Amino acid sequence: MFTEKDIQQIHGKGITFDQVNSQVERLKNGMTYSKLLAAATIGRGIEQFNEEEASEYISLYENKQNDLSIVKFVPASGAATRMFKFLFQFLGAFNPKKETISGFIKRQSDDLVGTFFNNLETFPFYNEVIAKLKETHTDYEGLSESDKALEFVKAMLGNDTLNYSFFPKGLLPFHKYGDAPVSAFREHLLEATIYASSNKTANLHFTVSPKHHKYFESEFSKVKEQLTKETGVVYNVSYSYQKEETETLALTTGNTIYRNEDDSILFRPAGHGALLENLDELDHDLLFIKNIDNIVVSDKNVAISEYKKLLAGVLLSVQEKVFEYLKKLDEEECNEEDFKIIALFLIHRLNIVLDRDFDEFSLEDKKAYLHAKLNRPMRVCGMVKNEGQPGGGPFWVKDADGNISLQIVEFAQIDFRNKDQQGIVYKATHFNPTDLVCAVRDYKGAKFNLKDYVDYDAAFITMKTQNGTDIKALELPGLWNGSMADWISVFVEVPLETFNPVKTVNDLLKPAHQSE
Repeated sequence: MFTEKDIQQIHGKGITFDQVNSQVERLKNGMTYSKLLAAATIGRGIEQFNEEEASEYISLYENKQNDLSIVKFVPASGAATRMFKFLFQFLGAFNPKKETISGFIKRQSDDLVGTFFNNLETFPFYNEVIAKLKETHTDYEGLSESDKALEFVKAMLGNDTLNYSFFPKGLLPFHKYGDAPVSAFREHLLEATIYASSNKTANLHFTVSPKHHKYFESEFSKVKEQLTKETGVVYNVSYSYQKEETETLALTTGNTIYRNEDDSILFRPAGHGALLENLDELDHDLLFIKNIDNIVVSDKNVAISEYKKLLAGVLLSVQEKVFEYLKKLDEEECNEEDFKIIALFLIHRLNIVLDRDFDEFSLEDKKAYLHAKLNRPMRVCGMVKNEGQPGGGPFWVKDADGNISLQIVEFAQIDFRNKDQQGIVYKATHFNPTDLVCAVRDYKGAKFNLKDYVDYDAAFITMKTQNGTDIKALELPGLWNGSMADWISVFVEVPLETFNPVKTVNDLLKPAHQSE
């Protein structure tokens, strides 16, 4: 199957033959779908706190914050191309010589294009685009409204102009204060001072693509001095790339390895699950994880950030008890009563379903079993009420060995051809907004090896097109899905206003992205 040239390419990426063969077999055999038992709901996998309880958890975190090593981990490598998909389609379809812009919108029934042009001056990049247009079109003011509309989009997206779609979301003008546009990257730096700093220091880690790294460095150089002056917080910012050894090959629909024109094997980025390698290199007490595009304007962020503190407080509360029990199991003689108390904690606080024969275990086996269940990385995840948003959510899942656990499951992991599985999904009350706080050290301070807690069967297979050929592509278990399958997981309800992603450029018009 592999030539000498293939062997050199595979070794050059740091991938082993076992990994390559495993990828081929997985693609040939098809996906292992998750087996859903029930949707997690309030009181059955999702915790809900009243104002007083939430306030106590927030205070717990704030009181310990300066004693902790904290980092904010932000996946930020994706290009912004999909944000502008409807505008690229507009460029291909609109001809101002044949119709007006209003006629085009009416004919196409295109709400996206209509919303975009009806609110043009509200976008944070408006002034920058107009300045570029006046620089490249001396006759801009004399153009018709339809020609102006076309030229505006060309100035935004053209390779020889502002080229917004080349850049990652994190570096685009995202918000505007007065006439000053700011990037999502800058907003994340500012947000870190609200909940993810310790002793006036904020550590942030961004995963970026190699081609964009220098632009992030440049943006940081521009804003860091002013931000430190405003907040009194010093920033430690680091970056990493998705590692080559996490890339995966693809098969044609005939189950042969897809190759590039030069006959080399096509290796593709393997989705956000590949970032587990990057996360595993960070050694801190607490890690906050948040996507680059889920960031609100600063005047709304203080209130929203209280929920990050809530998640962190819940995590510290759970961790304190976990560490107490682990120490007891390691250092003391435990009796049946002790084991019963710990078992009840696992069931009612950690959502762990015990082995059905647990009561029959010997004392030694109970001790080992409880220790293994407690001695794992842990995460507390915010969950938002489902009001029709696309995306995965929290479910009770049974694995191939019959073990039942609480998981975040993506739709791609669910077999919608199965009516029972479909019915469970439709009963789901909450979805995953990717809002996590993680603890990756054991009670003695040693960091867990995160790769030991992955469900490798939770990989995704997706159909893609490569140069006109249909291919089966393999993605690693998602970072907050199968990559964290064997972590201790606690899910907490947070309000919908904490979830404000920017999927299309028009999302920047929503109130969460508009300063008052």
